[in-house]
Amino acid sequence: MSTDRFPDAHVHFGVFMQGVNHTTVWSDPASGSQIDFETFRRITQTAERGLFDAFFLGEGLRLREQDDKILDLDIAGRPDAITQLAALAGITRKIGLVATQNTTYNEPADLARRLSGLDVLSNGRAGWNVVTTDNAWTGENFRRGGFLDHALRYERAGQFLDVARALWDSDGAAVRHTSSQFDITATPTLPRSPQEHPVIFQAGDSGQGRDFAAQHADVIFSRHGTDFDDALEFADDIRARLRAQDRPEEDIKVLPSTQIVLAENESEVEEKVRWVKDGQFTGPTALSLAALVWGKDLSHLDPDGPLPAEDPVPQTISGTRGSFRDGNDPVEVAREWRALAEAKNLSLREVIIETTSRSGFAGTPGQVADELVRWVRGGASHGFNISPYIVPGGLDDIVDWLVPELQERGAYRTSYEGSTLREHLGLQRPLTLRDKGDLL
Repeated sequence: MSTDRFPDAHVHFGVFMQGVNHTTVWSDPASGSQIDFETFRRITQTAERGLFDAFFLGEGLRLREQDDKILDLDIAGRPDAITQLAALAGITRKIGLVATQNTTYNEPADLARRLSGLDVLSNGRAGWNVVTTDNAWTGENFRRGGFLDHALRYERAGQFLDVARALWDSDGAAVRHTSSQFDITATPTLPRSPQEHPVIFQAGDSGQGRDFAAQHADVIFSRHGTDFDDALEFADDIRARLRAQDRPEEDIKVLPSTQIVLAENESEVEEKVRWVKDGQFTGPTALSLAALVWGKDLSHLDPDGPLPAEDPVPQTISGTRGSFRDGNDPVEVAREWRALAEAKNLSLREVIIETTSRSGFAGTPGQVADELVRWVRGGASHGFNISPYIVPGGLDDIVDWLVPELQERGAYRTSYEGSTLREHLGLQRPLTLRDKGDLL
């Protein structure tokens, strides 16, 4: 007898296109441009061929900085999300299109209109990944400058969503909203799409972020995508928070970010994983990550040489520079790294590879399929948002090898049953449009 909590659950897949980052293997000849439309076309149409729920586009409003300097590894590759997704809507038919959009540096009436435009244009396939921002360099792009305190960012985000939903619900009537963050009167310019509202994604992982998701979100894009027990604990915590909000405990779909490395034969898996890690952690990347511990530029060092001999100088992490190891003591981190390097005879770059946890799964298609089914039927997630380690071809093996294995197990769709993103995910109507009986 099956002990699965959800014995009939299917795996849901999305693809997360991050933009410039150090987790993509740039050096391989098959690596394509991060800004050419052909890259976006190929990866989105491959995902649609694989019956994915959504193409999920990350976005950054400013180049990332480290110690008040532009990070050399992040020079380009963050096109405007809604612009790109609108173009992709015209060459796809079913797959959802999710835009990361910031509530700290946008205004609700304008963003609600643009998201509604994408939703109507795509015939009900739009999603909105609601994010806030706490770094000072992004704030410098905007008139208000600086950045909001953590609590105020979520306060603004909640009120922002209230305005957007009121506009989507208004059927053309003017909306008046007055709150601590907004004082506006606006009238929508578009009708509702077939799914009524864009699907709301959210990725905050703090207690406040989880509460925000339980109040507002349809989908959580989580970082709990490697360890089953950790993912189950997170998913159960979200279920408890949903019950506290008088929402059904499966009302939010949890889709962890993950990486999947496949090899045809079990004997090839370890070599493939090592190739991916070597490509992700180049010499400059390793030196940049180590610099976040030592608190100074290390670009003059040999990444395949030893760790710096001197200890880091402890300093307070501010909003104007990158942080590393979640604020852990850098001197203690350096001590642990030196012990590891000595015990295993590792170079600086090898220490970075060894100590940087990568989310994901590796194995043959059958092995990975079995593990993904265990996750969704055991209640640890509803599926996965896949970050390909190479673009645009990084989904090919997943669509050609892994999807058929999941279908053979009765754990993946064989066709799209609906046309909207909300239908693909099996979501109810938007929260503000439900009858009270829908929440029982």
